[in-house]
Amino acid sequence: MVGDSALDRKSSPAGYASSLGMGKLQLVASPIGNLGDITFRAAEALKNADVIACEDTRHTSRLLNHLGIKGKELVALHEHNEQQRSGQLVARALSGETIAYVSDAGMPTISDPGFRIVRASYEADLLVEVLPGACAVVTALAGSGMPTDAFYFGGFLPVKSGRRLNELSVALERKETSIYYESPHRLLKTLNALCELEPEREICVARELTKKFESFHRGQAQEIRSYFSEVTPRGEITFLIQGQGRRKAGPTKK
Repeated sequence: MVGDSALDRKSSPAGYASSLGMGKLQLVASPIGNLGDITFRAAEALKNADVIACEDTRHTSRLLNHLGIKGKELVALHEHNEQQRSGQLVARALSGETIAYVSDAGMPTISDPGFRIVRASYEADLLVEVLPGACAVVTALAGSGMPTDAFYFGGFLPVKSGRRLNELSVALERKETSIYYESPHRLLKTLNALCELEPEREICVARELTKKFESFHRGQAQEIRSYFSEVTPRGEITFLIQGQGRRKAGPTKK
């Protein structure tokens, strides 16, 4: 027997939403640098969406122009207004509209806004679709030459020096590869702090991923610090620390 209980809605949200003529929320991954990395599915979703919510309307407008998509309604949804705007957008989806959400780069919710609108959508029994695509975390990990069988992602490293030092200390004790985002303006401070703790630990600084000046700098922390002491770091940075006791890249045998 098929009922209309809350349990039925939770266990089969797609069928329930479809039966009521509801719309849906689509999380759409966008390029992290090279616009050619947009997927066919993502482009189609942006083309067909009733409204596109985005972290920065100017940034998203450039992507839509690249794709030849015109006349779309854009609604700003960022860290400062997400709480309020999520309810408004979910209400529109419940009335039958398809809402596509894109952050400035990569997968929404991964060190980007989007978490609150996803939660609000689930609380309203609204269908949420995730359209995969570019993500700096896995792109950097794949090209780092470090073990990939297990990893920890810590988002942006803390700004305050004491908290940053504590986070690096924990990362050095971890067996898994640790991955963080870091500002180019703080990279040298981070390298200095890491060298105080363990200057011989293998690390990787991945810069400007998928862009024209993409680069991977691999080696001991002291070596990488020496390089960036002479070369000013620029661009978006993903920072990787090899796990304790790990010497070879790739998955370990079970």
